[in-house]
Amino acid sequence: MQALPFVLVLLPFGMLFGVVASDAGLDLPQVMGFTVLVLAGASQFTAVQLMTDHAPALVVIVSAIAVNLRLAMYSASLVPWLGAAPARDRAWLAYVLVDQNYALAIQHYEKHPGLSVRQRVAYFFGTVFATCVPWFGATLLGIWVGNAIPESWALDFAMPITFIALIAPMLRSLPHMAAALVAVVGSLIFAFLPSGLGLFIAAPLAMATGAGVETWMARRKGART
Repeated sequence: MQALPFVLVLLPFGMLFGVVASDAGLDLPQVMGFTVLVLAGASQFTAVQLMTDHAPALVVIVSAIAVNLRLAMYSASLVPWLGAAPARDRAWLAYVLVDQNYALAIQHYEKHPGLSVRQRVAYFFGTVFATCVPWFGATLLGIWVGNAIPESWALDFAMPITFIALIAPMLRSLPHMAAALVAVVGSLIFAFLPSGLGLFIAAPLAMATGAGVETWMARRKGART
């Protein structure tokens, strides 16, 4: 039941990736291999879009890694809870670490701090059946749906709508909104660069802006107290 809200989002999102990847020309083994090996929705969409734009392989790989850098922060925050787990378990945990699993696990660990390491690992692996497995199934269903859609039905709109849906709920504070604004403006300014290279300029500018605004707000708050 704890994972139900995530499943309701993962199912259509996974189907959408199957549809978009099929529309990009990937066949069933390629799409499913991509999904199983990468297991990261946002970077999968990014990579497929760049591949569709015939971007160099290095740009595709670096972009996918950049999108997934947040997982490094997730890993760091899980160290106090799972750092003592056996290396084999930690390797599998790294593979199945996605946004939904992390959110479920960290909330459960903080609510039940007395759990043993073995119990924490077991809970995390339990979330896989509630998130990753539905993602695989939804992607497969999306491939079949995508193959049934006529080529005359353009699906290019799916990608920007997906990322808007991902980003919009995160715009909860002034630093987030400032970073998003700079990201949009920067992407438009550097849109003339090939293979989406403008994103590599807009992204750090946006992150610097968000950090700067947050620092400014913290200093302003400190000055008032």
